[in-house]
Amino acid sequence: MTHLHRIQGMRAFLTIWAGQTVSLLGSSLTSFALGVWVYQRTGSVTKFALIAFFASLPGLLVSPVAGALVDRWDRRRTLILSDSLAAVTSVILLVLLWDESRNLLEVWHIYVLTAVSSVSNALQWPAFTAATTLLVPKHQYGRASGLSQMGLALSQILAPLLGALMLQWVRMRGILIVDLATFGVAVLALLAVRFREPDRTSEKDAPRSLWQESTVGWTYLRQRPGLMALLILFANTNFNMGMLQALLPPLILSFASSTSLGTVLSIAGAGMLAGTLAMGVWGGPKRRVHGIFAGLLVQGLILLVGGWQPSVLLVGTAAFVFLFTLPFVNGCSQAIWQAKVPPGLQGRVFAVRRMVAMSSMPAAYFLAGPLADRVFEPMLAPGGALSGSMGALIGVGKGRGIGFLFMLLGLLVVSGLAVAVSYPRLRQVEDELPDTVPDGATPAAGAVLLPNG
Repeated sequence: MTHLHRIQGMRAFLTIWAGQTVSLLGSSLTSFALGVWVYQRTGSVTKFALIAFFASLPGLLVSPVAGALVDRWDRRRTLILSDSLAAVTSVILLVLLWDESRNLLEVWHIYVLTAVSSVSNALQWPAFTAATTLLVPKHQYGRASGLSQMGLALSQILAPLLGALMLQWVRMRGILIVDLATFGVAVLALLAVRFREPDRTSEKDAPRSLWQESTVGWTYLRQRPGLMALLILFANTNFNMGMLQALLPPLILSFASSTSLGTVLSIAGAGMLAGTLAMGVWGGPKRRVHGIFAGLLVQGLILLVGGWQPSVLLVGTAAFVFLFTLPFVNGCSQAIWQAKVPPGLQGRVFAVRRMVAMSSMPAAYFLAGPLADRVFEPMLAPGGALSGSMGALIGVGKGRGIGFLFMLLGLLVVSGLAVAVSYPRLRQVEDELPDTVPDGATPAAGAVLLPNG
């Protein structure tokens, strides 16, 4: 083998990040196209929403076991396995769609394959996050987190636009072929970079079963109430996020066209991209928990504004500001977790972290429609229970119930934040818990970039 070229941790991270970002865009294209396929063939909002459900719940359920596996296995190989498993689902979809005249693809196929992809993501997320700690110097954690979120922002902007065009030009088969190619890019990037695994010799216990290791993350968090409180705070805000994802399109379509909907979604994605760029350059405030509190406060207040009136300009501006703050909130949170959790435990702890923080989203996907259709929309309809009171302030008619629900969600964010700020263990989490990586350390000193071949 030719001479290995040693690189700094941030360069190794950027190599992996670039591959994963390309892969994320391909996966987002497929997700968009599958959603369109299901809705066009069934006309059912419920069947459409079930895609999001199967994309979230299976991965959350297996997260503790996935985290234990991440800490047992080589993390680079785990990332390759995750990408490969997701690629297999795309291959199966491509086979089912290859002969469109036979109509082999059924909606339940999509649910099953989406669930499998969800499980692969349960491996991918803690492995990538824990690997980042090994690759990136401690003072770069916030910047690395901001860059990681940039891929999500780019896919949110590009996937709907490119997906709509590609469905016309190359149809579903072409999109799946592109998705497979992006998986290949991600795997090649991982093959090009090697980095040291964490030192696991500090674990005192004898070898344990996979189930015993799966509970380590829970035990770690129960002993650190500040981190557990941070998770509960995010579970609250993620419930609101699930509601927003499900109800923003119906809100806009209640008073504007589908073109306006696309415009608002693009504006929202641009806000997230701007936030990720700002976080990537700045790195976040020194007191990370203050950045979380400030970002959530802005999100809660902007929801009050976004639901106030049926205006594309108003909702678009609110969506931009809301998603602009998201990278700061997530980036500050990520920096806290990477600093406070030992690298050898991060797979298990981060998997439990993901499961708890996102546990409320499947419930939000199911409740959003019934709450809007059966409770809030009738309340703000002409002659509804709130038409003479709240309706006098925000208007009555189609979509006004969803607007009122958005405002209530904003109050829920602010009230939940007030409770969180009053808890001293959360306010002082950065002071009470020691950092597991010393200042100035560069965990990725052993990272190497392999030449082609």
